[in-house]
Amino acid sequence: MAAAAKSPPHHGISLEDIQNAADALRQHVVRTPLIAAPKLSALTGAEVFVKYENLQFTNSFKDRGAFLKLSSLTPDERERGVISMSAGNHAQAVAYHASRLGIPATIVMPEGTPFVKVGNTEALGAEVLLFGETLLESRVMADRIAAERDLTLIHPYDDPLIIAGQGTVGLEIMADEPEIDTLVVPVGGGGLIAGIATAAKALKPEIEIIGVEAASYPSMYHGIRGEDPVCGGQTLAEGIAVKAAGALTLPVVKELVSDIILVDEDMIECAVCTFLTIQKTMAEGAGATGLAALVKEPDRFKGRKVGLVLTGGNIDPRILASIVVRGLEREEKIISLRLLISDQPGVLGVISTLLGEAGANILEVSHQRMFLDVPAKGATLDFVLETKDAVHGNQVTEALKSAGFKVTRMTGPAGSEFGTF
Repeated sequence: MAAAAKSPPHHGISLEDIQNAADALRQHVVRTPLIAAPKLSALTGAEVFVKYENLQFTNSFKDRGAFLKLSSLTPDERERGVISMSAGNHAQAVAYHASRLGIPATIVMPEGTPFVKVGNTEALGAEVLLFGETLLESRVMADRIAAERDLTLIHPYDDPLIIAGQGTVGLEIMADEPEIDTLVVPVGGGGLIAGIATAAKALKPEIEIIGVEAASYPSMYHGIRGEDPVCGGQTLAEGIAVKAAGALTLPVVKELVSDIILVDEDMIECAVCTFLTIQKTMAEGAGATGLAALVKEPDRFKGRKVGLVLTGGNIDPRILASIVVRGLEREEKIISLRLLISDQPGVLGVISTLLGEAGANILEVSHQRMFLDVPAKGATLDFVLETKDAVHGNQVTEALKSAGFKVTRMTGPAGSEFGTF
């Protein structure tokens, strides 16, 4: 890996800026580990290393840029206070480091922000206002309040200091594993990938940088192509649900990033589940998109030495629980069956015995007589069952059919690029 003493700035951001940021951040943020992931390597066909930014104090890379920007404020700016707009991670980072530095902080968050991120931001001492569906709408409110209260805006990505702070992730990756030839980075407004690309390309010009966006928010994908993006809708990756790429970040990405891969919601969901079940680590939707990209386009990364940036782990526990259960359903380790039965004593006992003998564990059962598609002397029984795998689920179903029951499978493999784990 060749590193020059000087590097040309990319639209105002240079390697030296990022190296200076690293010096300023020392002792204030976590130098997170980059760890080989052989199980993910086996899954994807690439040699995978994971950068665990979910181990920062606020559980995302946003700690880096937030501290760097806040620490640069004048005494007068600190006294008046700051404002920002964020879907959660930048909000928590600004709230935490503003509190450490004695700076009043106000955060405007989209109305759909997960409760865990809102609660964490408030717990860190910031005033939280919920406004708008997206960051673009939250920005309008943040600008209005900034003007009314004379507050300093801490932009989540379109600021040279924010970009330089996030770029220290790239410095650390290249220092820990200089033979990496590909970096896969989630993209929202572009602050992280612009900083990482600036650092990594300056240190190793031949390295390839690939961005990843949620398919429903392809702002950077279309931005680097000079097209108008169509963005909107619910996404598990709300941390990168940005309708417009940054004015500062877009030209950097256009110059230094090879491509942007778009990943669908089911792929993001499976990637979150994979990080939890295989890597035993927490990844929010945005943080898992890099893994989703590897699985979506395995031929592109096969045999390459790939660094994944797990950008954050701030996921709503309720959503995570649902993802885990849905993952078990995809693997057919949980199945749902509906039985049409005669409405007479003892039938439920017979079915329970059959299920027990077949080795199925009953998680839930419901009994319905009043549906009009059920005979007047009949009833339906809905079972949610735990099974070993798809083969066992089929065996359980056949055992009930062999006993004379009419059985309908209510769930089955949903179909995913990931297949089953």
